[in-house]
Amino acid sequence: MARNLHVVMLPWSAFGHIIPFFQLSISLARNGVRVSFVSTPRNIQRLPELPPDVSSLVDLVELPLPQLDENPLPEGAEATVDISFGEIQYLKIAYDQLKQPFEQLIISKCPDWIFIDLIPHWVIEIAQRNEIPIAFFSAYSAAALVFVGPPYSLFDDGVKRLRPSSESATVQPPWVDFPSSVAFRGYEAPHFYAGAYGMNASGISDVCRLGKILQSCDLVAFRSCTEYEGRYIELYEKLLHKKVIPVGLLPPERPNEGASRAESFQWLDGQEPKSVVFVGFGSECKLTKEQVHEIAHGLELSGLPFLWALRRPIWAAHEDDVLPEGFVRRTCSRGMVCMGWVPQMEILAHPSIGGSLFHSGWGSVIETLQFGHCLVLLPLIVDQPLNARLLAEKGLAVEVERKEDGSFTGNEIACAIRLAMVSEEGKELRANARAAAKIFGDYELHRQYATKFVEYLKGNIRKKLH
Repeated sequence: MARNLHVVMLPWSAFGHIIPFFQLSISLARNGVRVSFVSTPRNIQRLPELPPDVSSLVDLVELPLPQLDENPLPEGAEATVDISFGEIQYLKIAYDQLKQPFEQLIISKCPDWIFIDLIPHWVIEIAQRNEIPIAFFSAYSAAALVFVGPPYSLFDDGVKRLRPSSESATVQPPWVDFPSSVAFRGYEAPHFYAGAYGMNASGISDVCRLGKILQSCDLVAFRSCTEYEGRYIELYEKLLHKKVIPVGLLPPERPNEGASRAESFQWLDGQEPKSVVFVGFGSECKLTKEQVHEIAHGLELSGLPFLWALRRPIWAAHEDDVLPEGFVRRTCSRGMVCMGWVPQMEILAHPSIGGSLFHSGWGSVIETLQFGHCLVLLPLIVDQPLNARLLAEKGLAVEVERKEDGSFTGNEIACAIRLAMVSEEGKELRANARAAAKIFGDYELHRQYATKFVEYLKGNIRKKLH
């Protein structure tokens, strides 16, 4: 009897990366692949429960996060969600110190493939020593990584020539050979540039990490499909001169009908079909007080029903301090604010939801479009602006208009919501979103992508001589 293909997964310690790796693990396990999913103990504890049909094939492996001298990280912090933006560089130092225990794990497991993220460039050395092929799995869309560029643009000389400043991130890159609006705006570029190209306490920039991995990996895998961004996938393969494979969108499973009966669902049950805007910015995007208040003002001005999943920001001492005074009282007849965690997939699946105001993170885009909801986008960090540009270009979303400094008012929020949800002008947008659901929510299509991907992995195992 042939043994199962065995892969080891090592995502970066950010839940926007951990969850796609977890979803890919489930997808591979459903194709008979044995998966060792590696992360730190607290991150493993925060994962969703494994579906029963794959629990025997997915092994959750805990590697303790090394303690740094002088403890620059808060106690118990093991993921970016636990810390401020400025502390992420120290998380990278601690994460890089997983190199030795990870190598011991690889020697003991002897997997057929290692799947890595954009941060652990040191896995290359481990994989080469142990004669194991590496797959780079991107938590970002193909369009976003094409924009970031091929390896030659990510090291010193290439950066000086092709991306010398944040301004160079506001235009279409020279290696994109078709019209594309995927680029940062002037107010977004400096933050992206500092985070991706800037030096940090770990001693190596993010783009340099990515460049090393792209140069040495055996294949690149995207959580994507050719139906959505085929031109970008094809272009990335040309730029890298190596195999680039879409593994499907890995849409999360639709929740069971009536699985949750919280107060928010009882409220949703009383709303008209496709009438409610779901508002949610997750836990990684840390909204300022001004931004929260302008969003609230916009929801009030829109006059439309809404359900807002809102976590208490660090600047608010109590939940009562988060929203503008009197907001809940004035909007309670048509809106609901849920403080803390909510079952987002169950909410998005409810027939009363018709649109979503969110940050345009790639995972949330997939979750939302599988239900055919119209998208109102307020991108904030990392790849979100790039996703927003492509979605708007494809007629699948409306972006909230902003001033040159990136600020916005409630008026802009209200205009964008009304355009997407009810205006005559947004009719085509709503039709496009419904059509997109036939791709984003086609489970059989994405299962086929996963099956083909596993066939490729099985056909490209290195025969070990020892």
